[in-house]
Amino acid sequence: MEIEKKFSYFKFFIVLILSFLIWKVIDSPDFMDTIGKIMKPFIWAFLIAFFLNTLLNVLEKHFKLKRWINILIVYIIFYGTIVLFFTIITPRVIESIKNLAKEIPYYTRETQKWLSKTPAYLKDIDKYGILDYIKTVIEDFFAKLGQSISPILNKTVNQIILVTSNLINFILGSIISVYILKDKEYFFNNLNKLTYAIFPPKRAKSIIEVFREIKNAFSSFFVGKLLDSLIIGILCFIGCVIMRVRYALLISLIVGITNMIPYFGPFIGMIPAAVITLFYSPFKALWVTIFIFLLQQFDGLYLGPKILGIQVGLKPFWIILSIIVGGGFFGVWGMLFAVPIAAVVRTLLGKYIDKQFRKKGISSDYKIK
Repeated sequence: MEIEKKFSYFKFFIVLILSFLIWKVIDSPDFMDTIGKIMKPFIWAFLIAFFLNTLLNVLEKHFKLKRWINILIVYIIFYGTIVLFFTIITPRVIESIKNLAKEIPYYTRETQKWLSKTPAYLKDIDKYGILDYIKTVIEDFFAKLGQSISPILNKTVNQIILVTSNLINFILGSIISVYILKDKEYFFNNLNKLTYAIFPPKRAKSIIEVFREIKNAFSSFFVGKLLDSLIIGILCFIGCVIMRVRYALLISLIVGITNMIPYFGPFIGMIPAAVITLFYSPFKALWVTIFIFLLQQFDGLYLGPKILGIQVGLKPFWIILSIIVGGGFFGVWGMLFAVPIAAVVRTLLGKYIDKQFRKKGISSDYKIK
């Protein structure tokens, strides 16, 4: 009876908090904005701890050191990467974007001059005006590109400035994430206890399993994909430097970021890389396209499977379908999160089917003829 009374008091306390929140939302429209501002450092803390936990697990598995030493190593790597990015990579990328925006009108005019000079042998071959049509299409493309790319590049720079303006929340979040990683077992155990306290044992076990599957799917996919994309970006930069391609750092950054999207990402990254190079050297643009295509084949056939393994556990058809559906509803973010979400759905659906098979006395190896 005492436990039931405590539990009813707990439910009353939850209802009281929810009632207060609803009243504040109705009474003050800015209340949710205030809550959002308060929660931002904690959201950053959760995200940072979520990604760094994988590296911490690797260190604790291979090096029998005290946890605080492993955490110190993890954060030295983490902040070292950030400092490297913002002090060396970011200024050069911004400078490349500015130079590209200045040079686009010149390259557009030069391309139009080049298109207006059709070789004599091509004029003799063309009898149906196909070359004139191709010229018109390409000229329209470059004209529209010249008009639209500058606003796009300016918007990109503004987004970078907006990201840097949230630096305080990021710093606070990274400090809080240290304590989350230090006492992660404590937080997990208390969340499990709270789940069992609120829900019946079977329901609580199911909820914990679902969250465990979500954690495993997202951590294995995103951490593996980040490492994979970093390697591809570095290899792309080395290849572009060897070929003496201008804006090698900008091209490599685009290729590395878009590589996070399975299947479609490599081709999405190939297009801006080819267009940027096409402005000043069509011949070199062809080599850049071939090089990035071969690099992505190496990633898809060898590097990606080596890093990610079969952790996602989805057939290519379901991956492509999930990316198309996610991108159709939620754009780029939908494409990025589609695969781990599909992996979670696939795992939960598989468990449900196995459970139903056991209830009906059917073997899980049974094949329907």
